[in-house]
Amino acid sequence: MDIDPYEHDPARWAHSLAHLTEILLPCLDAAGARSVVEVGAYAGDLTRVLLEWAARSGARVCAIDPTPHESLVRLAETRDGLELVRETSLEALPRIEAPDAVIIDGDHNYYTVTGELRATAARADGSTLPLLLIHDVCWPHGRRDNYFEPDRIPPEGRHEIAEGGGLIPGEPGVRPGGLPYRAAAAREGGPRNGVLTAVEDFVGERDVLRLAVVPAFFGLGVVWDRAAPWADAVQETLRPWDRNTLLARLEENRAHHLAHWYLQTSRTARAEERAARQEALLRRMLESSAFGLADRVSRLRKRAGIAAEQEAVSRDAIRRVLGG
Repeated sequence: MDIDPYEHDPARWAHSLAHLTEILLPCLDAAGARSVVEVGAYAGDLTRVLLEWAARSGARVCAIDPTPHESLVRLAETRDGLELVRETSLEALPRIEAPDAVIIDGDHNYYTVTGELRATAARADGSTLPLLLIHDVCWPHGRRDNYFEPDRIPPEGRHEIAEGGGLIPGEPGVRPGGLPYRAAAAREGGPRNGVLTAVEDFVGERDVLRLAVVPAFFGLGVVWDRAAPWADAVQETLRPWDRNTLLARLEENRAHHLAHWYLQTSRTARAEERAARQEALLRRMLESSAFGLADRVSRLRKRAGIAAEQEAVSRDAIRRVLGG
């Protein structure tokens, strides 16, 4: 695919599902999907990949996002094969035509993902469940909610929020300077918390479902009905990737370095701010007439041989510190 997955990702988090194209598209092919709904399309990075795939497969693509980026809006205006639905997933999924596959990458919290999965199952109305592809089943959202719009989640569906909290792998709470999230749950883990927890609970309620987890680029979960005619083909496609320990170690390493880069950047920024304040104070001291008088008195006392209780700070000393 001639698409840059970092186009809308200047910090290179690799948060787009477009990074998992080599796994996601073969799954759609294995399921024979001819209609795909993408929840949480935002800037349309994955949407463009899906449209290229659909051009050769003859599939239809529907993107759901209540606040789409202008690039996705332009894409919908210029590509006939794309339907853009500007609603929340919980509003749109119950009414749209049941698709062959649903890609879930919207609001990363238990309440919303559970609602999306249940709405998709209800829309299937007893027939084979569509192929489900769910992003962010690994750290940081696998076991910790994040809320794009907290007010859209009822109080009973929300965990305590750590506004502006920083997330670090292995830290169940929040830590200043970690990966910045505006409204993440204050604690990781526990019941009804996180995307993977929602998927596991959904699958656990239905004996016919199978879950595979690809531990790369924040994690891809794939759920399918064992009774589907394409079930074996999807399972075979995912066999090398499902809970692959090498991928898991690589992803853990990537997440560690990404989070600690933010941590070190935050520390450096605070140190630079502190140094700037100190420099400004020293320069004001150099310009202060009162400090100048004290400096001259100190010099006179020293010439007169009068010992000071401690070495005085002189203008020359400050200039040396400032490099001037």
